[in-house]
Amino acid sequence: MKPRVLFVVTDDWFFWSHRLHLARDVRDAGFEVHLVTRLSPGEASHAARIAAEGIRIHPVSFGRTVPGQLKNALLVMRLTRIFRSVRPELVHCISFLPILYGALAARRAGVERSVHTVTGLGHLFMREGGMVRRVVERGYRLALKAPGAQALFQNEDDLELFRSRDLVAPERTRIVRGSGVDIERFRPSKEPTDTPVILCCARMLWSKGIGDLVAAGRLLRARGVEHRLLLAGAPHPSNPDSIPEEVLRGWDAEGVAIWLGRRDDVPELLAAASVVCLPSAYREGVPLALIEGAAAGRALVSTDMPGCRDIVREGLNGRVVASGAPEALASALAELLLDRDLRARFGRAGRALVEREFSKEVVNAAVLDLYCELFGDRFPRSEAERSLGAAR
Repeated sequence: MKPRVLFVVTDDWFFWSHRLHLARDVRDAGFEVHLVTRLSPGEASHAARIAAEGIRIHPVSFGRTVPGQLKNALLVMRLTRIFRSVRPELVHCISFLPILYGALAARRAGVERSVHTVTGLGHLFMREGGMVRRVVERGYRLALKAPGAQALFQNEDDLELFRSRDLVAPERTRIVRGSGVDIERFRPSKEPTDTPVILCCARMLWSKGIGDLVAAGRLLRARGVEHRLLLAGAPHPSNPDSIPEEVLRGWDAEGVAIWLGRRDDVPELLAAASVVCLPSAYREGVPLALIEGAAAGRALVSTDMPGCRDIVREGLNGRVVASGAPEALASALAELLLDRDLRARFGRAGRALVEREFSKEVVNAAVLDLYCELFGDRFPRSEAERSLGAAR
């Protein structure tokens, strides 16, 4: 019987966009793969495509608001039943809610091995002090210091913060940079010669700096810098930081930005772009949108925030500005929009950086190395070694 790995992820679309290639490598390494996640409604559901990959889905729903955490007490019981039914040898939880409730269920179900990936700290960690912050820290501490738990961080800033607050066992941590990107799907292409395009791919949240980017767009227009600003992504109604749809449509009507909604054709959008921008105002893991932009050979502009500065290296592959500073953001964008040669140089350097540090081959091999250590002699070596060898 194959050993079983069970992933716990908030949403099926996130699993599909960020973790499917890891699940494929885990499957190809000889594991039976299960997924606990929320299924998007209607045509937005990724259930059929995920199941077609040989991944067994167990639908649940995570309450995201503070009042919703009361309902998540029932979720722990549901997760516990799933874990006892599947009997996974390893549970891999990704982001805060899966980590918190997945760890509680794993303990109740007697799962001995768990891996928890911290994918950035978001708006909750921007609130210094306060009850919510204390609850979040306590949840992380209980999960990450549990026996048999391993913690993966995407950047050194988050790891250092967790160590300083005694939220994690230092000897059971490691850095795995981002989610990994398919460098064959995201490839450099010749930049179009018409009006330069600024592309921002993100959830439409205020804390992603979308408002600052629109303000910078207005400044660019006032300065006569020719450009088009594209916003690709959907609002997140369950998130209190979500930008209302009427605001997004208002920017579109104003002509300052073109709101595209959620898109699956990101490689094509990048091929039409000149600059990729994510002016995030909170602690990211390592933003996949910026990694994909670099893989596609595009110059980047972002903020001096954890995670963002891991992929955007000032003067190497892009410009880094302070968060919440639309004027500085506009100046950085104007410099790149007016200098095609600089954009090309940054694009080449970004592609090389992704190949070295952020490709799915590099990231997935690091995760499988950890699995190998945790399983020891029970790791399905004959198939896994071929997978790891190919990844390297």
